[in-house]
Amino acid sequence: MFAPRPYSLAARAAIATGLVLAGFLGLVGLTLSRANHESALNNLHDRLQNYVIAYLAGTEVSRYGKLLPPDAPPDPSFSQPGSGLYAVVLGDKGFRWESSSAIGRDFSFLKPLAPGENRFVGPVETRMGRLYYYAFGVAWDVPDKKPLRLTFMVAQSENQFEGENAVYRRTLVGMLSILGVMLIALQLLLLRWSLTPLRKVATDMARVERGKSDHLDSQYPLELIPLTDRINAFIDSEREQRTRTRNTLADLAHSLKTPLAVIRSRLESASEAPALRADVLDQVRRMDELVAYQLARAATSGRQTFASAVPVAGHAEDLVRSLEKVYAAKNVLCEFEMEEGAAFYGEQGDLLELMGNLLENAFKWASHRVLLVVKVEPQPGRQRPGLWLSVEDDGPGIADDQIEKVLQRGVRGDERVQGHGIGLSIVQDIVKAYRGELTVDRSPELGGARFSVNLPAS
Repeated sequence: MFAPRPYSLAARAAIATGLVLAGFLGLVGLTLSRANHESALNNLHDRLQNYVIAYLAGTEVSRYGKLLPPDAPPDPSFSQPGSGLYAVVLGDKGFRWESSSAIGRDFSFLKPLAPGENRFVGPVETRMGRLYYYAFGVAWDVPDKKPLRLTFMVAQSENQFEGENAVYRRTLVGMLSILGVMLIALQLLLLRWSLTPLRKVATDMARVERGKSDHLDSQYPLELIPLTDRINAFIDSEREQRTRTRNTLADLAHSLKTPLAVIRSRLESASEAPALRADVLDQVRRMDELVAYQLARAATSGRQTFASAVPVAGHAEDLVRSLEKVYAAKNVLCEFEMEEGAAFYGEQGDLLELMGNLLENAFKWASHRVLLVVKVEPQPGRQRPGLWLSVEDDGPGIADDQIEKVLQRGVRGDERVQGHGIGLSIVQDIVKAYRGELTVDRSPELGGARFSVNLPAS
């Protein structure tokens, strides 16, 4: 089952910061909106109360007890029918006075209040829609008569009140959105700056993997120094281990080959029975081949995380010049088709063993021509490109049913051709160590055998 790719550190931080910021700005917006609503409600209460006081101040009662409203209302909206701002006065014995804006409106929900009593209510459902109103009860003294009980009421529609709040909310949302975008952009810049050392570590690691640097040698923050020091120590340890292994194998080769050479020399010069000498020499030869094979196999470094880039072109030319001298009698011409910058990421000895065995095999079997092809195969997402290498000759080729046999250790394609029969086996071991693939088929251009090695990108 396909596992989803984990988020990067920058993506995780950006998502977490975005969610926290959205929650914080949402809470701030809700708090400010509620605070503004309460403030607007208090302002509405004060405004309606002031209108009532203005009507009280401008109203007079005649000596006969008749109510005389002010000539000019405290706000022009009271004179405009359906303006949303209404004034109503209720009195004893069904008395009722309404402002011009309230004519034809239904205020049956109003109830007279006792003198000194006040009430701020809203919003209430009415036939005219939802209203806020302030009412105040008074007892008006009339000479030689009972006090006139009146209830002054001023109402405002909810649409006007909510309209003012809606403008504030839209402005608030716009400002918080702009602030949120600015904060997110600033946070992304801060994240990019904060994660720069980690990106630097990744870049330096890639340089080490490509063989362009020996260590992580940049300046890092204090928090990363223990990590980079341990990585450098691991690189040094890996290289030291390879060096010790090569030195140990070289010492072993020297220790084994010298006694074998002495034994062979003595046997060849001794006057022992020819049959015994032949048997011993044969066993010595086999021991020599076995030592050579095992040393070559053990010396194969294989795929390495921090390998240097070994150029292919120069080593290929050196190998071909040497082989041309060895096989000068055959007058073999070796041609190159090599991409510029082709490199082998591994030990130089592995490259020399790989190409040397394939080229020597081709020179043995070729009639006159050998072709070496080297291609670079980059792969997206990989630091080091793959390498495709093939060696072709114009010899007799290898039958399909003989390919598996030829690739076995100690088997030669023709017993009449000199060799130990371990070259191709060594090639297979090296290719396997580098997680590559070796294929054998017929050369489409020269007609002989073609040995192709494909080393994957890493």
